[in-house]
Amino acid sequence: MSAMKSFKETLSTAKNILILTGSGISAESGVPTFRGAGGFWRKYQAPSLATPRAFAANPSLVWEFYEYRRTLVSKVQPNKAHEAIAQFQSRLAKENRNVIIVTQNIDGLHQKAGAIDVIELHGSLYKTRCTKCKDICYNDKIPICPALEGKISPDPDFVSSDIPVQDLPRCEKNNCGELLRPDIVWFGESLNTHILDRVNVAVDSCDACLVIGTSSIVYPAAMFAPQVASKGVPVAEFNIETTPATRDFQYHFEGPCTQTIPEVLEM
Repeated sequence: MSAMKSFKETLSTAKNILILTGSGISAESGVPTFRGAGGFWRKYQAPSLATPRAFAANPSLVWEFYEYRRTLVSKVQPNKAHEAIAQFQSRLAKENRNVIIVTQNIDGLHQKAGAIDVIELHGSLYKTRCTKCKDICYNDKIPICPALEGKISPDPDFVSSDIPVQDLPRCEKNNCGELLRPDIVWFGESLNTHILDRVNVAVDSCDACLVIGTSSIVYPAAMFAPQVASKGVPVAEFNIETTPATRDFQYHFEGPCTQTIPEVLEM
């Protein structure tokens, strides 16, 4: 029996299926991963802007970077892998079976494809958090504030606009008026405990797991699938190459997610 046929048979009887996705699934929609030697925006390595320290030092620069990402992602569409996952979740729901989607991505493409109750480990490009009252709000307006319009060029020669703090996105809840930040887990910050609790429940209860387009090197996300596999639950990895966790899994399917995921989920 082929590996694909074997895993499809596993899925055909599974009651609680966990799907973990990383940047690889969205890369096929044209969303840059900002990893590796080419991961620059202007003259900055993108991870150097995704920190509380960077935001405290220059909130204008950080907001320009995230408004660039918001604008870029708003123009891309879910691909065949996103769509197959959403359709699979919907189809199984009618059979009283659960598909829990946990993503490291912040682009909202799973939801755009029709998936529901997506657990976003690292937050969302389209959510803001007040730096004072901590209110979290969904906002997909482009630009998010007038001062950022035309100030998002990725050109290395483009100089930061140094937008006054009072002109950057501000909290509108109960006339708070304080500075907003992207509701994203930055480097040096911990994941939301409520989110982690939901993931741990899914990890403990699943009887099949798919790991899609993730490098398996970013923790704590990288430990979820190996935890599932350690209990003897079938885990299938879908990637364009092997990862440090490949040897832990029962199945590995190499190739573009837009080809392998529709094949395995269209049962």
